[in-house]
Amino acid sequence: MLLQDTISLAFTALRRNGLRSVLTTLGVIIGVGSVVTMVSVGSSFQSYLLSQLDGIGTATIDVYPKGLEQFGKQVDTLTFADVDAVRALSTVKDVSPVILIPSSVEANGEKESPIIFATYPEVQKNYGLTIQYGRPLTYDDIRSARMYATVGPDTADELFGRRDIVGEKITIQNRTFTVIGVQEPAGSLIGQDLDKLVTIPFTVGKSMLNQSYVNYMTMQATNDVELTIKDITLLLRQRHQIDNPDNDPDKDDFLVRSTEQATTILTTVTLSITAFLVLVAGISLLVGGIGIMNIMLVSVSERTSEIGLRKAVGATSRDVLQQFLFEAIVLTLTGGFIGIVMGIALAFVFSLLANYFLGDFPFTVSYLSILVASVMAIVVGIVFGLLPAKKAANLTPMEAMRSE
Repeated sequence: MLLQDTISLAFTALRRNGLRSVLTTLGVIIGVGSVVTMVSVGSSFQSYLLSQLDGIGTATIDVYPKGLEQFGKQVDTLTFADVDAVRALSTVKDVSPVILIPSSVEANGEKESPIIFATYPEVQKNYGLTIQYGRPLTYDDIRSARMYATVGPDTADELFGRRDIVGEKITIQNRTFTVIGVQEPAGSLIGQDLDKLVTIPFTVGKSMLNQSYVNYMTMQATNDVELTIKDITLLLRQRHQIDNPDNDPDKDDFLVRSTEQATTILTTVTLSITAFLVLVAGISLLVGGIGIMNIMLVSVSERTSEIGLRKAVGATSRDVLQQFLFEAIVLTLTGGFIGIVMGIALAFVFSLLANYFLGDFPFTVSYLSILVASVMAIVVGIVFGLLPAKKAANLTPMEAMRSE
């Protein structure tokens, strides 16, 4: 029998049982759609996170107490003297301590709760921030403890309804500050909206909180990032009298992280989560394959007389095998195509929602996931269609006629 005849018979059989064919493909649709959605969303989320680090550069290093990350740990382990000691290292530059001011900002009858940094001018360079209107803080502002502030564009919009607000007054903890600069839009950094950032002189923030420690410090490596991290770690262990010859990070009361390390961690985490979700989605595809096998076995039982008649008029076992195997593959490929379209659509909807809440969230279609899902659909069709096809092919004309 010609291959085109086999294909024609397969399509005729599937059309004859249209509702059953549609219901059979649901498992494959859900499985393939889940794979495409999960991988595409994972890729989009990874691109979103990594794009936030692009403007910073791989040489940026942050040092902070474990208490900022681990509940129950102290948050006052980095002192002003630690900052001076780190600044003296030859492997670092642009060291900027940061004190976080837990307060709201008021102006023009409005109140907002942005991130408030009491810091040095270098923080702008370390985080890739630039000024759109006015000027940044200077060392003269720090030394003179001037009541100046720079604000993010979103904070300017929310407080004044416009961005060019140089010279306007804002209030932080009942202290009045003059706005000297408004930042360029910078987006988010690991969940922190830099467009709402407010910076004030470090000396002013220190006096406001009467605080003898910094919340963290940021800096740039002069050359080798790994060497710089090692120098900082050894220095702080020595200053904090931490005996740690085995280099066990759990014994330290501080953490040293570079942008490069953060990028690696984010990539690993997102890939691991995506792989897990794909595994779960793959189980759905496996269940869909089992459903196809069951339906095809039922189909063989219902069509024994048809099989016997075809064999009686000259069809070979190979012809019957090809027909039923092709029916299974057509079912999985159809379900796979619908699943791919559905997966891309769901990923697009997710990216729209994420863009609304997070901003600048990319829509990424993973072509690898489409290829993998298509191959998985074909394999499922062959593997789970083979047993029913072989059962049909092994029927003899006499057995088929007796079934009537």
